[in-house]
Amino acid sequence: MTTAAQWLEGARPRTLPAAFAPVLVGTGAAALVDRFRPLHALLALVVALALQVAVNYANDYSDGVRGTDAERVGPLRLVGSGVAAPRSVKAAAFAGFGVAMAAGLALALMTTAWLIPLGGVMILAAWGYTGGASPYGYRGFGEVSVFVFFGLVAVCGTTYVQAERVTWTSVLGGVACGALACAILVTNNLRDIPTDVIAGKRTLAVVLGDTRTRLLYAALVAAAFVVALVLVGATPWALLALIALPLARGPLERVRRGVTGGELIPVLAGTGRLQLAYAVLLTAGLALGG
Repeated sequence: MTTAAQWLEGARPRTLPAAFAPVLVGTGAAALVDRFRPLHALLALVVALALQVAVNYANDYSDGVRGTDAERVGPLRLVGSGVAAPRSVKAAAFAGFGVAMAAGLALALMTTAWLIPLGGVMILAAWGYTGGASPYGYRGFGEVSVFVFFGLVAVCGTTYVQAERVTWTSVLGGVACGALACAILVTNNLRDIPTDVIAGKRTLAVVLGDTRTRLLYAALVAAAFVVALVLVGATPWALLALIALPLARGPLERVRRGVTGGELIPVLAGTGRLQLAYAVLLTAGLALGG
């Protein structure tokens, strides 16, 4: 029987900053134009967290039944390790999608009906990452999806449900959050290059190779801080995000030194902490500018 601790590990809690961050920044962008709405922000957070957990379970299920996780380094894979039945993990993924749909429907009823088809697209994209007959995550498009849905869509959507419009600060905030979310995925795929090659999984890291993937990681982290500098045009308080810069030093140094395998796991955790700290500080800066 799968334990609660194993289910929790299978949900990959270290990836949850990718769900928190865009909702925080989107809320900060709404506060900048004096449109902070707590209930709407809370529902947006439920949608983001439920989708993130659902995606993690869906990937665990799809990779596990394909055999991709048979020799994977890193957090526990429920199906790949055999500690949970595939049908149970699939059910957990769909439960997460169900929670996201319920919260999203509530938001749609409070704001606009176009959120309903958008939510459907997001769920299809989440499942299609590693699921279905032709998963796009196996063809190098995973980072594009993460940038769009856990960056632009999540931030701009959170701002929209509160301010009833998309602002240029929310778009730039989406770029920053998307870049850091992609950095987490790039780290994960950099670690898994050897096993993904064997499994025939052509992630962007496999396509680019080890060296260029490390350069991509550095560029994504740098992009977030460039965005903070540009947002000074909206409010000088956006510079608060630069306080998170020291948190980037450790992960960047490990990636630069060429660590591989399990030694990249601290980079995943460090990038998650960086993303969350950056989002909190940028959100505070945008709110103070409102």
